[in-house]
Amino acid sequence: MDPEEIKEIIEQGLPGSTVDVHGDGTHFEAVIVSNDFAGKPLIEQHQIVYKTLGDAMKERIHALSLKTYTPQQWETIK
Repeated sequence: MDPEEIKEIIEQGLPGSTVDVHGDGTHFEAVIVSNDFAGKPLIEQHQIVYKTLGDAMKERIHALSLKTYTPQQWETIK
């Protein structure tokens, strides 16, 4: 699995999100900015992403580090 494929899956599952993924084929890091994260604790935000990735998380991705932000949070850190 390549970073672009992961990016596309997340963007399809979270329409309107901004996604940046880097990785080496088994270990990946993703930064995701989405309105879907508003009002949700970090664990729920990550669960949303894992659900979006579905079976790929079990079968094709060995490790995924997530950084999730709402658009408002992203504006304060970028």
